[in-house]
Amino acid sequence: MTAVTDQDQDRDPAHGPGGGQGVERAGTEPQAPAKGAGRDGRWDDGLIARRAATASEEPDEAADAEDPGDAGDGPDGPDGDIATEVEAYERSGGPLTPRLDSLRELLGLSRARLDRETLAEAGRVLDEAAARQRLSSRHTVVAIAGATGSGKSTLFNSLAGAQISDTGLRRPTTASPIACSWTDGAAGLLDRLAIPGRLRRRPQQGGSEADAALQGLVLIDLPDHDSAAPGHREQVDRVLALVDAVIWVVDPEKYADAALHERYLRPLAGHAEVTFVVLNQIDRLPGEAAELVLDDLRRLLDEDGMALGEHGEPGATVMSLSALTGEGMPELREVLGRFVQERTAAARRLSADVDAAAARLRPVYVADGRPGLGERAREDFTDRLAEAVGAAASGQAAEREWRRNAGRACGTPWLRLWRWYESTRQLGGLDRMALALAPAPAPPEEEITARQRVEQAVRAVADAASAGLPGPWAQAVREAAVNGARGLPEALDELARNASAGAGAGAARRAAGAGTRTRAEVRAGVRRRAAGPPRRRVRPGGRRRYWCRRR
Repeated sequence: MTAVTDQDQDRDPAHGPGGGQGVERAGTEPQAPAKGAGRDGRWDDGLIARRAATASEEPDEAADAEDPGDAGDGPDGPDGDIATEVEAYERSGGPLTPRLDSLRELLGLSRARLDRETLAEAGRVLDEAAARQRLSSRHTVVAIAGATGSGKSTLFNSLAGAQISDTGLRRPTTASPIACSWTDGAAGLLDRLAIPGRLRRRPQQGGSEADAALQGLVLIDLPDHDSAAPGHREQVDRVLALVDAVIWVVDPEKYADAALHERYLRPLAGHAEVTFVVLNQIDRLPGEAAELVLDDLRRLLDEDGMALGEHGEPGATVMSLSALTGEGMPELREVLGRFVQERTAAARRLSADVDAAAARLRPVYVADGRPGLGERAREDFTDRLAEAVGAAASGQAAEREWRRNAGRACGTPWLRLWRWYESTRQLGGLDRMALALAPAPAPPEEEITARQRVEQAVRAVADAASAGLPGPWAQAVREAAVNGARGLPEALDELARNASAGAGAGAARRAAGAGTRTRAEVRAGVRRRAAGPPRRRVRPGGRRRYWCRRR
């Protein structure tokens, strides 16, 4: 067993050049920011700045810097280790890159509508994706997690081929994450996980094909997720959010533990392609009991919504083994080796994180039903506005006026004669009648429209338009309706004044015309009265005949 630090002297003095025999040192991976310092790939609110940063961003290629204190020891360092070059995460332009860009743009456009807490998780996903893409893509970080006594540390030591992590009956045994890197250049990844140099180790290289396939693996032994110490659970949650893949170790006694399924497996069901579920300690199960327990474990995973990678389909890898006796370990090494050599674990993990963030944001953006205004809502809004401006009362008054005018125009001859006689009793009465029929115009300052009814109509139509929308967007529709209706009462008042002025002018013209005609008739009647009765002439034979009055 040998220790690897990937640290310089300033960060870990205990592992300097004179730190002891058999201590391998690798160059430190620089943490230089991406091109365009200040943005460093983190989530920014500026949409234009983000697009410019995305367009000008290039893949970073960082090299392991040699320790300045070892410059006099030659290019290989004091221990003869060749400084290896760290390959930055390759942004191949695959489907992950446009998805991250789309999510970043969505968050930028949603800042004005959604609160910070709603967007916090998606922003964290973008930050962690940018941080992972700046680091090595040749390494795959795999964490081993499990409950107390499940055999995590035993499995960790078996894969490493050395006694690296402590095992025993004392609980909890593992208090801090321990790392084991098969190749150099993983310093940046381990720094991101906050694993100190004293807890970084190297495996025992056996030279077999299985060990060669594990080149690029960074294995992390985590504390118990059900530990009595709260700090242990916090470390587990923190590291699980940053690693590329997870190996869950369960035992025949706790494989159905609710804490495991409800807190981890069920929420991480979308990360099935980067999940391994290993049933350990099968040497304790007699006969076919191991297969029965494994089948029941598959059933529980299926109930959790986790897809199982069987028959060539993508999903979680489920297998049984005994880390103590070595049964099933070659199969795990083979599967894990193929997984590491694919070098797609980081991209799969980030893609699953984007899926989870999109699923959490979906209820905030997608409506349950079909929002919009129907014909019934439009008619109700029009009726409410008509009631607010008094259109119904004005229409009824106009109807009564037209009925009276129709009665005057279509009356019997005796009724028209009586009206004429009444109008001639006092000269000038028709002029006053015409003025009385003309309604007085409303003062310009007078408010005709009932503002409260207009506000109520606007609220009702806004509620109808936003029905089914998520809360933030429904509130945005209501705010837009209120802002757009600020000048609506004044506009309705103007329409009402114009309509009243037009109706009043028409009535005045009709009354004035009727008065003019009536005065002409009055003058003619006065002249006829002044002329006296018609003269009579008697024809021969005693017959009388009336002759028309001469004018």
